[in-house]
Amino acid sequence: MSLFVKDPQARIDHAIDWSAYLAAQTLIASDWAVSPEEAGGVIVEATAFEAQRSSARLSGGVVGRLYRLTNHVILSDGQVDERSVTIRVEER
Repeated sequence: MSLFVKDPQARIDHAIDWSAYLAAQTLIASDWAVSPEEAGGVIVEATAFEAQRSSARLSGGVVGRLYRLTNHVILSDGQVDERSVTIRVEER
């Protein structure tokens, strides 16, 4: 799991490049979730995906808190996978 630092005022895209895990498959669906869900916490504003890459635009967050950002994908051959990263919110 990777660790990223985010300013609470930043609105920034985070992406996962799935190409190393896919062989001949492609992404056909992508969903993002943040945990914990809380007032003022990190939220997913928008999402996008291509054949081998998915992204989420994040905003908000409580200074000093850690959040788990998880990308759940469905592959063209029906397999399901997910990857998570940790987001630490700090004034920058």
